[in-house]
Amino acid sequence: MGCKCAGKTEEDEEILKHALEDGNIENAENEYNNNFNKNDDLLGLNNQQNENENENNNENKNENENERENENNVIDNNEENNIDPNQKYADYPEKIVELINLIRADPVKYADTIENSIKNITEEPDKDDPSIQRLIYKKKVKVALIKGEPIFHEAIEYLRRQSPLPPLEVAPEKSIPLPNTEKELNDPTFLKGQVNIIRQNTKIDVFFKDLIKIPEVSGLLMIVDDVNKNAGKKRRALLSKDLKYICVNSKFVGKTFIAYFSFSKEK
Repeated sequence: MGCKCAGKTEEDEEILKHALEDGNIENAENEYNNNFNKNDDLLGLNNQQNENENENNNENKNENENERENENNVIDNNEENNIDPNQKYADYPEKIVELINLIRADPVKYADTIENSIKNITEEPDKDDPSIQRLIYKKKVKVALIKGEPIFHEAIEYLRRQSPLPPLEVAPEKSIPLPNTEKELNDPTFLKGQVNIIRQNTKIDVFFKDLIKIPEVSGLLMIVDDVNKNAGKKRRALLSKDLKYICVNSKFVGKTFIAYFSFSKEK
């Protein structure tokens, strides 16, 4: 069931971590029917069959895609390339909202995506903490897990009990200002303070932060909700029938990616 990564070095890999911030949440059951086009492979985690088909169809195209894939996974530290990561990942908010709405449209289908991702959880122990498992994304990026495989199965069961929901509508006025310095980034009160300011003019019912810049992985881990603190909060927000609006704001602060999510019932 695991994925071995023999031959990889620390320089070949990027270890990603995710985090959760306090906020408010409403418990809700899902009950709404809506038909959306489904994407059979939202994650594409080490999907060897698809990779082989791409190679057979167009080897050159596949090589170009691999180059772009590497660009999406790792910030290039080579200064001569002069690539601004904020430009490279500027479409994160649009992509993550699109993915969230696909999940809402067909949660049962997305359960299959999560099930398929389990085979990409490593079995080899972490050198510093043997209890840690990691999720491999497209062979290069490893995402540190907190609870690991059991919570993936819990999310699968949860999704298969849900009904489709309408898409969340983007509400730009609910955008939470992001930190500009590492001091603000590491301040545990910064996000709450920004939300309190925004709440003077508009309603925000749920908010949290995420640290993963890859939308497919970010979305999966928000549904799996592999966290120790306020477990289930992100998943309930993404799959709430009561929450109608969403806004995502993201950027790099130094080399750290940060995204703020806000949800509300009304404009």
